[in-house]
Amino acid sequence: MSSNKSLLILPGDGIGPEVMDQVVRVADWFGRERAVKFDLDDGMVGGAALDAEGTAMPDAVMAKARASDAVMFGAVGGPKWDANPFHLKPEQGLLRLRKELDLFANLRPALCFEALAEASSLKADLVSGLDIVIVRELTGGGSFSETVADGNRKGVDTQLYTTPEIHRIARVAFDLARKRRNLVHSSEKSNVMHTGVLWREEVTAIHEAEFSDVELRHILADNCAMQLVRAPKQFDVIVTDNLFGDMLSDVAAMLTGSLGMLPSASLGAEDPATGKRHALYEPVHGSAPDIAGQGVANPLASILSFAMALRYSFDLGEEADMVEAAVAGVLADGLRTGDLAQANTQRVNTAEMGDAVLRGMEKAAG
Repeated sequence: MSSNKSLLILPGDGIGPEVMDQVVRVADWFGRERAVKFDLDDGMVGGAALDAEGTAMPDAVMAKARASDAVMFGAVGGPKWDANPFHLKPEQGLLRLRKELDLFANLRPALCFEALAEASSLKADLVSGLDIVIVRELTGGGSFSETVADGNRKGVDTQLYTTPEIHRIARVAFDLARKRRNLVHSSEKSNVMHTGVLWREEVTAIHEAEFSDVELRHILADNCAMQLVRAPKQFDVIVTDNLFGDMLSDVAAMLTGSLGMLPSASLGAEDPATGKRHALYEPVHGSAPDIAGQGVANPLASILSFAMALRYSFDLGEEADMVEAAVAGVLADGLRTGDLAQANTQRVNTAEMGDAVLRGMEKAAG
């Protein structure tokens, strides 16, 4: 089987290059062992691009992203650029990618591997077997502007949503639920926000018109946060807006034991003519400048993000399952990077964790 799909690697800053190196190793393994070949390219983004070219997202790299089938993103930022003006922040590179590729749907799984149940801040029985996905609307919602009036500073946040924005993110959630356990919780604040009322009404409308086979439950965002730490396994897919999605996905992150285990996908709309959609995959953990360059970062979130790319961008579900099973096997064998280290486990570095995942994949391939 030949894929010949294009994959753009944007390592970024901090530990980004270290964890992306392991993703490249996994992609190369598929080319050698499974005849699933990727045309790999790379580019600078974030602080690295600022230092080299004076912009966090060079136009040439942006052009590569538009032309690629998927983008693998490491991390951006660090104290070196903290004092930069807003338009010269490393994070502007990621924001430009999201905006110009119209990556409106952020999928953030919260999956607790059995071997890590004891590492969660919750009781093991509450999180053991946890498998939920938060679908966050990523390009609408709250916008920020700062103005000066009469010598006084003001901060203004405006929450704005339209029917098409709500319908398209709801469709993503319902489609995803059909492939899982057929349950969607839609989370908003319809009790106090006009956008919440609109959100509830329009999610209900698209459910009745197109997805009546999927169970839909509405839940207020504050209650959703409480329920995530009370009984998280009641959820399957949670769909929510940009602001609440930012908060709820961080709550869900801590159920799994470590930010170093969390992948994510940001998806654009599907082209009706070609079926292609822009997509960006990235670990949740950030640039972690305190451990950058030490070779000790956890690469599993990046590797699991690549598994999401296999599944959602390349329709390679079997290969995605293989990567995820290899990660589960590594953890079951007691191998841990420093963020996950516990008693009776073996601490390994970034490259050693990558080695172990590749061994697991080789074993699965027979």
